[in-house]
Amino acid sequence: MPKITTNLWFDTQAEDAVNHYTSIFPDSRVIDIQRYGEAGPREAGMVMTVAFELAGQRFIALNGGPEFNFTEAVSMYVDCADQAEVDMYWAKLGEGGEEGPCGWLKDKYGLSWQIIPRALTELLKDPDPVKSQKVMQAMLGMSKIDVKALEDAHEQ
Repeated sequence: MPKITTNLWFDTQAEDAVNHYTSIFPDSRVIDIQRYGEAGPREAGMVMTVAFELAGQRFIALNGGPEFNFTEAVSMYVDCADQAEVDMYWAKLGEGGEEGPCGWLKDKYGLSWQIIPRALTELLKDPDPVKSQKVMQAMLGMSKIDVKALEDAHEQ
């Protein structure tokens, strides 16, 4: 087990969320499911934790109760090779959730994701500040990132 593992707190949806996430990302799997026993604090037999991997990275999902909710203060950054990946992850992770600005969305469980194409990072690193700022301005007007629109802004 890695020394540091991200823990995601859910009320009761940990297993459902993990099944959803592992169906989306390649190189993903459920590793282990532990259930609450008679000692509680939740109903005996209910899923307590699900250890899983997304794209080879380890996580734990916990059915901890309704006390805490996800906020944008923590998000999952998805590095996308191209527009096709952006479109696919945007559609699958955004289904039942809500779109946000600048490549951000919340999934149906309330977890925030940044769906970011590599082209955005590359274009923003342009040493010409006029070009990089045009890319930034274009990105700030987007919900889902549009690589072609970023490239067009860069070349203006």
